Amino acid sequence: MPQKPLVGIVMGSDSDLPVMRKAAAVLGEMGVPFEMDISSAHRLPDKTAAYARTARDRGLEVLIAGAGMAAHLAGVLAAYTTLPVIGVPLASGAMNGVDALHSTVQMPPGIPVATVAIDGSKNAAYLACEILSIKYPEIATKLEEVREETRKSLQKKSEDLKKELRA
Repeated sequence: MPQKPLVGIVMGSDSDLPVMRKAAAVLGEMGVPFEMDISSAHRLPDKTAAYARTARDRGLEVLIAGAGMAAHLAGVLAAYTTLPVIGVPLASGAMNGVDALHSTVQMPPGIPVATVAIDGSKNAAYLACEILSIKYPEIATKLEEVREETRKSLQKKSEDLKKELRA
């Protein structure tokens, strides 16, 4: 697997960083190189367009975009690249992320954005890994290991609960 970033994590504001760091943590655990940047679709439109236009040439293979309220970041990135874009609607504003969810998921035909749950940056990272696993078998192996660890952990919690209730 290359050492250069394969995933670009972009957010509209530094206030989005606490949620988007969770995606970075997952990618780090999975051994997937990534980069992070702040680029607002509305306040830095030229930078956002340039980021998307140059992403493939820079070696990126998947983009994750987190934004709240109007949440056009993922859509703007998708408009300027044919790389997969995963949108993370962020909980903010009067509607606590529902507006961001609708803005992110309602893309016009031909400009798709995969969308995860509000504040679902971990799942965005796992989805990016699933996309990359098509090309990188070591990521597929790591995903299988993570799922097996999750199954074992949950099974143990279930057994512990049953023991506690019997006591």
